[in-house]
Amino acid sequence: MATDASPKFRGVPQSPEFHTAISVSPPTHDGLEFWQFMIAGSIAGSVEHMAMFPVDTLKTRMQALGAGSCAVQPVGVRQALGSILRIEGTAGLYRGIGAMGLGAGPAHAVYFSVYEFCKEAFSGGNPNNSAAHAVSGVFATVASDAVITPMDMVKQRLQLKSSPYKGVADCVKRVLMEEGIGAFYASYRTTVVMNAPFTAVHFSTYEAAKRGLMEISPENAEDERLVVHATAGAAAGALAAALTTPLDVVKTQLQCQGVCGCDRFSSSSIGDVIQSIVSKEGYRGLMRGWIPRMLFHAPAAAICWSTYEASKTFFQRLGGSNSSVN
Repeated sequence: MATDASPKFRGVPQSPEFHTAISVSPPTHDGLEFWQFMIAGSIAGSVEHMAMFPVDTLKTRMQALGAGSCAVQPVGVRQALGSILRIEGTAGLYRGIGAMGLGAGPAHAVYFSVYEFCKEAFSGGNPNNSAAHAVSGVFATVASDAVITPMDMVKQRLQLKSSPYKGVADCVKRVLMEEGIGAFYASYRTTVVMNAPFTAVHFSTYEAAKRGLMEISPENAEDERLVVHATAGAAAGALAAALTTPLDVVKTQLQCQGVCGCDRFSSSSIGDVIQSIVSKEGYRGLMRGWIPRMLFHAPAAAICWSTYEASKTFFQRLGGSNSSVN
């Protein structure tokens, strides 16, 4: 028995098939590598935020509170938009877009690459695991918020009416000199607390809606791929935006505090800011800007997801053509 087993044991490492099986290659998911997800996410995020920036400006103006010149009385979306166009012109809707241009690309590169990595790790081989999608989305948003929060603060301060800053560089310089580096992350905790449930709802709704839409007409799923991603993304974005508007109002308050008369808070406590808003306007004050927020996130999510999936498809086809050439 022993003599028969010995040669077999010695022969295993010498098998060429054995060496092929243990060869190490870069991890892939959906046929793509980590850097390709980062590029696809960066493109998607940049396109999304640039396209929808005017709506984001409108939302920021409606959410900003205070006794100074930045205060916006409770008005409808049409009145607020008309006021901006009449006083500042179209350029007023795009003030601060440079800050978002600098932050959106890197943040979404982190966002989507972390999401794809975590989805592959947590799904257990089940592509329909909604819990894995939600948890992956939370991990993704915690990482990406650390990247985008400083530029988001700069963007919102520039978006305010009568903003005292000349541009992105001037805002960064003055905030560092007058308030310190901590001011760039004053809203980070609130942003994470807001975006964690936002992303969990967003990703789980997106994956479920996408799966449901593809099951309606499976034979045409490939031809209607772009429409499916856009529709599922819009539904996910609108629902997540509506549910998290109160925390978005708190985030805007923290990022704009002390600028052109906006209220300043003694701490970055979410509870303190909520109490201040409720004492001034009641609970409806926590829903300021919910309409432009939904108007932003529904088409923005549709743009983002369809661009992201289109970028992934491009890389997959590029990889396929390179393989056939080789």
